[in-house]
Amino acid sequence: MSRPEFAYVPAVGETARDASTGRVGRVMGHEGPRYQLRPLNGGKEWEAEPEHLVPVPLSDALRPAVAEANSRTRWGV
Repeated sequence: MSRPEFAYVPAVGETARDASTGRVGRVMGHEGPRYQLRPLNGGKEWEAEPEHLVPVPLSDALRPAVAEANSRTRWGV
């Protein structure tokens, strides 16, 4: 299947959302047509179809880490 010219092609290290699952992860690479993503806070990689990947603004990518840091500060952890 050929991809349209306007399709998003993520680079390794970029943050992307897998629209089929709603999960956000860092692009680790790709094998054939599928991309491997890893959750931002670590964990098991998953594969995503390229047509389901959309770019994630930096602010959205940082939101979970900021919320966790704020929570630790609030609770003195």
